[in-house]
Amino acid sequence: MTTTQDDLPFTIERAKAQEPIGSPCTDVCKLDQETGLCLGCFRSREEIKTFRSMDDAAKLDLFDELLKRRAAKEQTKSPRS
Repeated sequence: MTTTQDDLPFTIERAKAQEPIGSPCTDVCKLDQETGLCLGCFRSREEIKTFRSMDDAAKLDLFDELLKRRAAKEQTKSPRS
């Protein structure tokens, strides 16, 4: 099974249910050369590196930000009328 950015919402919900809160990694693990964000989970290299040391509130805030980044990326891919 190939994991993609389409799996991000599911992965985040699963991570929220874990104790401690789990990683939003979708196993894509490739950084976009233009944005520097992971193509799967939309985290920056620094966010990936520091995720384990974040408190739960920071992780939940990051999850919200990741979904916003994904939505913004989807909008740029959509054809404009």
